[in-house]
Amino acid sequence: MKIFVNPQPWEMEAALQRPLAAGDDVLTGRVEEILRRVREGGDEALRELTLSIDDVRLDDLRVGEEEMAGAAEAVSQPLKDAIAVAARNIEAFHRAQAAAPVEVETMPGVRCIQRSVPIQRVGLYIPGGSAPLFSTVLMLAIPARVAECPEVVLCTPPNREGRIAPEILYVAGVCGVEHIYKVGGAQAIAAMAYGTQTIRAVDKIFGPGNRYVTRAKQIVGGAVVAIDMPAGPSEVMILADDGARAEFVAADMLSQAEHGADSQAIAVTTSRALADRVARSVDAQAQALMRRAQLAASLDNCRIIVTDNPEEAIALANRYAAEHLIIAMENPWEVASKITAAGSVFIGNYSPESAGDYASGTNHTLPTYGWARSVSGVNLDSFVRRITYQELSRQGLEALGGTIVEMAQAEGLDAHANAVKVRLKDK
Repeated sequence: MKIFVNPQPWEMEAALQRPLAAGDDVLTGRVEEILRRVREGGDEALRELTLSIDDVRLDDLRVGEEEMAGAAEAVSQPLKDAIAVAARNIEAFHRAQAAAPVEVETMPGVRCIQRSVPIQRVGLYIPGGSAPLFSTVLMLAIPARVAECPEVVLCTPPNREGRIAPEILYVAGVCGVEHIYKVGGAQAIAAMAYGTQTIRAVDKIFGPGNRYVTRAKQIVGGAVVAIDMPAGPSEVMILADDGARAEFVAADMLSQAEHGADSQAIAVTTSRALADRVARSVDAQAQALMRRAQLAASLDNCRIIVTDNPEEAIALANRYAAEHLIIAMENPWEVASKITAAGSVFIGNYSPESAGDYASGTNHTLPTYGWARSVSGVNLDSFVRRITYQELSRQGLEALGGTIVEMAQAEGLDAHANAVKVRLKDK
């Protein structure tokens, strides 16, 4: 892990360089072929792709009641209790986000209204593999339930035995998800986007995934279905000064790095001494972790940057626009007030990024790769649409009609103007 000390402007590009984004021509070609096969072949294509990619032969894509019951029995009571606490916190925070209807009389006789309505069918993609992310089920299914989305579809890859991690199924049951399918990768995104004989097409797709999943979402999201946000490898940036604890900073860097080889953790500090302590602590803590083999690759993407002052550190944070931003500095809320680009912000020495990943209540589905400059993380609004209404009385149209006619005629749209004139002529 490299330490950059007061990097010059021409060095900053390398200091803030993210891992290569998913989007090269070879990858795109493979994903487009998968999408085509599912669009044309439906369920049969899903089975063929699951066999060729995951080496799993499936007779039924659905998860049945027996498997759901077995999953509930397989999950330990301490984990069930932990899931219950996390679920309560996540639901409380997302329920508080509900927006009241807006109703305004903009002028006498002209009434404008805005109301939220749930998206009718939403699709949730839940990564499986070596670390099945059952926490993501909580983060996506709970706000969908709070928003009262009528239909929720969940796709997740099966293991070599053709089964789903029991934790994922248990949490899905807790959240009331009824439509669960053993499909992973780009083919799952295709199924939810286009629909198959078994899986109904959805209106919006949510959830993280590998490079294939990400690229598939980008392709269908521009043409077929809405998606939650652009996303890439997971990342964290930590702003730290002499008041930070080196072992805490190192632990947060490692917790992010263990997501995968293309994950990234960057610490930005005003203290060279702290930078050296963090680097040593990263090495020491990594040796004691179960996923140290995976960490070896991802730590190549991690670095520490030493700046002259806090203002430079804040500027770097806004430039990088991290998915997760931890502020372990003196007066952290003052620093936070100057942050304009971040997916989620963690304040102080005792707010690890893990809290947001699991149980504090905020959502962990966040924009990566700099998209935090313009895109929000998943929240309750992600699962609803805002519809506006307007009602004009005759008095209101008489008062506003001249304005509408003048503007319509100026744009050369006389039919628009006529729609007003014909009403005002009617006595």
